[in-house]
Order: sequence, then structure tokens, then C-alpha cells
Amino acid sequence: MNRGLGIAIAMVALAPFALSSQFLVNLAMLTAFSALLGQGWNLSGGFGGLTSFGHAVFFGLGAYAVAIIQTRWGINPWFGLPLAALLGAVAGTVLGLAAFRAGLRGSYFALVTLAFAEVFRILANSLDITKGGLGILIPLRPAVANFQFADRRAAYAVVLAMLGIAMLAAVWLHRSRFGARLAAVRENEDAAVALGIPLVGTKTRALALSGAITATGGVLYAQMFLYIDPSIAFGVDRSVEMLLVTMIGGAGTVLGPVLGAIALHLIEDTTRILIQTPGFALMLYGLILLAIIAFLPDGIAGLLGTGQENNRLPLPLREGGACP
Repeated sequence: MNRGLGIAIAMVALAPFALSSQFLVNLAMLTAFSALLGQGWNLSGGFGGLTSFGHAVFFGLGAYAVAIIQTRWGINPWFGLPLAALLGAVAGTVLGLAAFRAGLRGSYFALVTLAFAEVFRILANSLDITKGGLGILIPLRPAVANFQFADRRAAYAVVLAMLGIAMLAAVWLHRSRFGARLAAVRENEDAAVALGIPLVGTKTRALALSGAITATGGVLYAQMFLYIDPSIAFGVDRSVEMLLVTMIGGAGTVLGPVLGAIALHLIEDTTRILIQTPGFALMLYGLILLAIIAFLPDGIAGLLGTGQENNRLPLPLREGGACP
């Protein structure tokens, strides 16, 4: 990781605490939130090459879990964070075992994840416990104990803390033996098998970790906006946002999702102010993604000289010694 770039980003991240404008703090919070979701996707899609179009399923499970236990049974939403992480990990494990044992990879795996999220969207539209298409409205009770904050800076601090945890997970992947194995699986599965790396177990563990982080993002969304419905929770646009943030910033890098979130929100806010045409921002996202794929395959991180940081395998792939 480029240390100077990391310090600059840290200074920018801390700047909103000195602002009195709730609007600007809210913009910073939304950017950090996008970076959190992008980092969740990055842990499997970037570091492991497990391209997913249905990561919204983890986000939606976390959001609905906390909303349901809070509104139906009065359970404190702070308990929703570990519960959501557990649900996300379980969902990632189930999805991983089912898909990887069947030998699915590449576009086939991507389509399965999309279908998985769509199944949950249909269920959320149909079940009484989720209140169907009406969604769940969480009562407004501003208090830190209720996970609701009158000052947006407090909410931003919570999002920033969760983003910090997600980035620590990315740093661990970059430096750990497991991360080296995951990178080997991403680069060449056949070669990884020849080295004795268990494909199903390695990819499933990565997807479970990714699901856990992404599900906590769902909890934060539900508590910040106090409303969740099937389209918000399991909509494909949420999955696309995670993918875009990571690809634009630099997949498989620690700082990539943060850089991508900053760039994406700058573009989104600028186009919203200057161009009022509906759908223009989405069209611009597509053009930017095409440009990134064509000219900057390592994203903004690659342009800044940090894009190849995870392509080096830092530790032996095998428990017993160096790679052959």
C-alpha cells in the first residue's frame, strides 16, 4: 500500500468531524458507506476473482434481520451487527458450497449469485414477516442506545469504524497465507489445485468473509435511513454499485474501494447538479466502467501505483514451506 496515499485518505476521512454542515457530513457518510460495501465485494470478487452480481443478498439479509428483530421483538439493534455478520457468513457458506461443489466459475457463478439475490427479493415481497412490498419502517427514537444518532457525525463515525474493520480484513488477506492461496486460485485454478490448494474450501471461506462484511452494511443502512423494502435490500442496482466501486478503484487492492467510492460519488453528485436528465448518471457509470476495463484494468489504484499490490504472493501457499 502507498503509505502517503493512505495518510492522505485518512486525513480526508477525519475532516468531516470538524464540519458543522450536516449535509456535507452526510455526503462523507454515504461515500464511506459505499466504500464499505465495495470492500465487502472486494474481499471475494477482487482478491479471489469470484465475480458476483448478487452481493445484495448479503446486504438485504443484514438489513432485514435487524429491522425484523427490532420492530417485532424489540431487540436492541446493536445486537444486529454480530447477528447480521453471522447470517452473511452462513449465506456465503451455503452459496459457496452449492456453487463451487458444482464446479461453477466465471460467468456461471455470477449468474447464480444474481439468481440467488432475486429469489430472496421475491421472498421478501411475499412473506408476512418482511411486510411484503410495503417494506419495514423502523420507528424514530434518536439515541445512541437505539443505534440512531441526531448528529450525523456520530453515524459517520460508526460507518467509518466498520469500514476500518473491512480494510483490516483486506490487509489480512493481502498479507496472510490464506490470502496468498486465494490469489493463486484467482490467477489459475488448475495450478492452484496442482499445488494442493482446496478450491471449494478456499473460495467458500472468502465468500463467507465477504458476506459477513456486506451484511453489516445492511444493518447500517437500515439504521441510518429507518426503512427497508425488497427493492432496496435485494435490488440488482445495489450489487452493481458494489462492483462499480471496486472495479473503478482497483479490484484486489486495499485502497481500491475507497478510491472508487470517492470517484463515484464525485461523479454522481456533479452530474446530479449539472445535468438533470434521468438515467444520465447510470449511463455515465457504464461509460466509466468501460473506460476503466479498457485503459485502467487495475483501476485508480493502478494509476496511482498501488494496483498490483496483491498480485505478489507474500507468503508460501503450503503450510509446510515454499512454493515449488
